[in-house]
Amino acid sequence: MRQPVEGTFENSGRRLCFLESGPAEASPAVVFVHGAGGTREGWARLTLHLVRRGRRALALDLPGHGRSGGLGCGRIEEYAGHVLRFLEVQGLRQPVLAGHSMGGGIALACALAKPRALGGLVLLGTGARLRVHESILQGVRADFARTVASIVGHLFAPGAPPVLAEEGRRELLACRPEVMEGDFRACDAFDVMGRLGEIELPTLVLCGESDALTPPKYSHFLAGNIPGARLEMVEAAGHMLMLEQPARAGEAIAAFLETLP
Repeated sequence: MRQPVEGTFENSGRRLCFLESGPAEASPAVVFVHGAGGTREGWARLTLHLVRRGRRALALDLPGHGRSGGLGCGRIEEYAGHVLRFLEVQGLRQPVLAGHSMGGGIALACALAKPRALGGLVLLGTGARLRVHESILQGVRADFARTVASIVGHLFAPGAPPVLAEEGRRELLACRPEVMEGDFRACDAFDVMGRLGEIELPTLVLCGESDALTPPKYSHFLAGNIPGARLEMVEAAGHMLMLEQPARAGEAIAAFLETLP
């Protein structure tokens, strides 16, 4: 199995980083987009399952996150522009775009902006509208560590291994407060509930049964309004289903890929 390869590309004066795994010839490639305050590292367990099945996976650090430089973006659509440019620079022909939480909003924005650039969508723990409570928006700036602790307390299903919460805490604390605030404000302004019927791409919607941040009703709405979308609920998982149940999520995505042309 080929070892993961780190790459970079430049867009609008920003140096963005990504990690690629799996056989380069495998098609379609799956491009993973992380959520607010996150990094590509959150996909490591899930992509390992796909690569073992002969799939090509690319995980991007969004601007201002992880190893990517510069500031974050203030709008979901701006992040989507960077992702679409990434697909173009890498020469990816109709990849499947997989996004978690804010990353799911970015995937939806990409699908609405340039549907012919994509071959499908995987939407994990996300929604067509991503409102953020005002206490979080204010708390990120006023008391970053305490707000992160509050967020982490809602990320995982009851009974999840404590090590996952610690990983989540470290990842969020590594994000600059101004970047995380920008992410949450971008989420809060995002709303494509009235446009889901425009999406004609094959779509898989995945949601943890115990997701407290983007509750299952969000995923039911996505699946009920994107034509032909398929919904799968993941047991014993909360918002971070790709960390809590990477094998189950990976199997669902692998099965979905088998249905594509």
